[in-house]
Amino acid sequence: MIVAADAANVLVWIVWFFAVLACIGSGIAVVSFSNPFYSALALIGNLGSLAVLYLLLSAEFVAAAQVLVYAGAVMVMFLFVIAYLGGHADAPWAGGPRWQTIGAVGAALALFGEIVAVIGIDAGGHFSTEGEITRAFGSPAEIGRLFLTDHLLAFEITSIVLLVAAVGGVILGAHSRLADQEETSLVTRTLAGTTRRSDARERIS
Repeated sequence: MIVAADAANVLVWIVWFFAVLACIGSGIAVVSFSNPFYSALALIGNLGSLAVLYLLLSAEFVAAAQVLVYAGAVMVMFLFVIAYLGGHADAPWAGGPRWQTIGAVGAALALFGEIVAVIGIDAGGHFSTEGEITRAFGSPAEIGRLFLTDHLLAFEITSIVLLVAAVGGVILGAHSRLADQEETSLVTRTLAGTTRRSDARERIS
């Protein structure tokens, strides 16, 4: 029994190690790929590795929701927006203002610092003691209670952000189609003007 328990612990640590490597690697890939489609695929891998970590924490419902909701429904919406924008989304920073890149990096660093500060202040000395895990941990009832009580504001803000992202994708797609139509009409007028000038030269000659 002791040997079986030790083997199980070793297996858990191996799975945890590979899940952490996959989570970090896919997270870096999300922000490294210039093609948004590949970034979305890397994000799906990141969400899947997070689901494995949730399973190791005995939060089966959270892991299932991570796969079904985020890696499934939300990523379908992301891929829909990417396909809707087409080639205009392949290189969003190409030729763009330099201050946007600097602002994005600064905002990411500020958010990371805020997360570290909040975790440090909230945790305090709790990391030195073992946490109390009840039978309700990770259950749908407990998650629903936390969503509708302690984390209600964050839950509602997240839904608003997703809605704004969907509306923004539709608006950007409409602008890209108008730009394509204007470019096509400009090319058509240019070709027509070239053809008329060529016919005029032939008649004169």
